[in-house]
Amino acid sequence: MLVFSAIMPHPPTSIPGVGNADDLRVLSKTLNALEALRIGLETADPDTVIVISPHAHLEPYAFVINSESELQGSLSQFGYDKVFTYKNNIEITDELAYACAMNEMPAHLHPSFLDHGTLIPLYHLTKNIKPKIVQLSFSLMDYERHYRYGQIIQKVIDRPNSGRVAVIASGDLSHKITPSAPAGFSPSAEAFDHSVIRFLGSGDLTSLMNMEEQTIQEAAECGLRSIVILLGILHEKKYNFELLNYEAPSGVGHLTARLL
Repeated sequence: MLVFSAIMPHPPTSIPGVGNADDLRVLSKTLNALEALRIGLETADPDTVIVISPHAHLEPYAFVINSESELQGSLSQFGYDKVFTYKNNIEITDELAYACAMNEMPAHLHPSFLDHGTLIPLYHLTKNIKPKIVQLSFSLMDYERHYRYGQIIQKVIDRPNSGRVAVIASGDLSHKITPSAPAGFSPSAEAFDHSVIRFLGSGDLTSLMNMEEQTIQEAAECGLRSIVILLGILHEKKYNFELLNYEAPSGVGHLTARLL
């Protein structure tokens, strides 16, 4: 049963030990929004948290499901060497792989380490709880297939033996908001981010999934496919897009929102 869902950014500097006091101060609005999500997640009391990460092991023409029984990862690429360990919900991963095969959806199990797109949301959300984790990646296939993948995930989550499940779509929006942004500057980047938020707020799935590819590429985003999978998981469910915060203090669009 799906009990919670959200969209989260993954700025490394939101982690004390990676970010310094000034970094944390700059991200204060995002951190407050992430704290609101943490409280909401704890209240939802999930047995399992599924994280869809743009930086997980990616294959262009298949969805990858992390099959490690003990999930491990670190933020060593950002100078933070602590190893984080979580227990995988193998029952859900196996059922999802089987459901994809039955629905002719290209997806398979693959063992891998946890990436920062997974670890940063989990760091903020699971300070006081220890749910099992499922890590998923997206692919480079079309958005319609990502949405259908979400619908398959929904069917697995809705099975009685799946327990209480939360889903987190990890991802940032444009990486080109300001001249100092890590991917450079694009004058259309800010408009892209606001369009995504507007479409989510109005439930305009058609417009979201039919944004021009050139516009998407120009924005240098990393979260749109994660979001589309989440919307597939929410297919025909009653949910409300609650915008908790949007900001781009370092030129990268950080969207924090709760949908269920």
